[in-house]
Amino acid sequence: MGRPDTTRQKILAHLRAHGSSTGPELAGALGVTRQAINPHARDLLAQREIVKTGSTRAARYHLPGAVLEARRLEREFAIAGLDESPVYDGFVLALNLRRLPEHIEAILHYAFTEMLNNAIEHSESERCAVVFEVDATGARFTVRDYGIGVFHSIAKKLDHPDEHAALLELLKGKTTTQPERHSGEGIFFVSRAADRYRLRSHRIQLEWDRHKDDVFVADTRYLEGTLVEFEILRNSRTRLAAVFAAYAPREYDYRFAKTQVFVRLLQRDYVSRSEARRLLHNLDRFAEIELDLSDVRHVGQGFADEIFRVFASRHPGIVIRLTNTTPAVEAMIRHVGGPGR
Repeated sequence: MGRPDTTRQKILAHLRAHGSSTGPELAGALGVTRQAINPHARDLLAQREIVKTGSTRAARYHLPGAVLEARRLEREFAIAGLDESPVYDGFVLALNLRRLPEHIEAILHYAFTEMLNNAIEHSESERCAVVFEVDATGARFTVRDYGIGVFHSIAKKLDHPDEHAALLELLKGKTTTQPERHSGEGIFFVSRAADRYRLRSHRIQLEWDRHKDDVFVADTRYLEGTLVEFEILRNSRTRLAAVFAAYAPREYDYRFAKTQVFVRLLQRDYVSRSEARRLLHNLDRFAEIELDLSDVRHVGQGFADEIFRVFASRHPGIVIRLTNTTPAVEAMIRHVGGPGR
């Protein structure tokens, strides 16, 4: 009969699996108190079986050799003739990104090449600037172009009334100004693979925060072109396959058939049928729609009827799911025959 794992062995196994952890993260994973972790961590540090970076609450534990030296590279590229794959390969070599956990590097590869390709294909900019950095906590990059601006481009080319409407359209997925060459899925999936994703253009800033499990939109100081910021933590458990499986599952033959719409990003109060049609634009491309109604204060009868009776009767095969409704909003939706939570 084998000897059971000790707490020290469990700490080492956890770090091998997850790359790095704080004391509280170790305690939670092992099901013990922080005080129970501390003496074992001190012994492992003294014996040089683990190393520590940072201090106090920001301290993280790693296996020796797993700590990446903090490095940062800034590059500027002419967009004409630029290919995103060799650019990424150059950062892999310069920053030794292969030392990151395999699933983290896979996410970085996907996210970076998608975002740089967007700048190449859509920005109408002559140049772009890239910053890539990696350290013990994880990796992050920014891609900045000086072109037309992502929200302005969508609003102009797809005939949306303003850049805020273009933002909501972009977040639905399958939105592209070049349908013959692109699927419009990149930003949708990249944002959901990140621990933190920020998209800023002109006076609009979108931020997706995995740890807060929320999306935030703010008006900001004018920025020419588009700025993308992406961060993935070294101890992230996110797998790219799981991100795709959530919205392009096996039951739909792995097609992008499910989407999530944060209704409040357009406005907090809805009354009219025209507002409903604006929200529903292009959602008939999906088989399942999740409407997240958090922070939506009021919906009118016309708005609710247009979605839950008119649209639903025209598209009986589409499933509409509701999350985060208030009692008043849910009552109006039920009044017109719509689903509850």
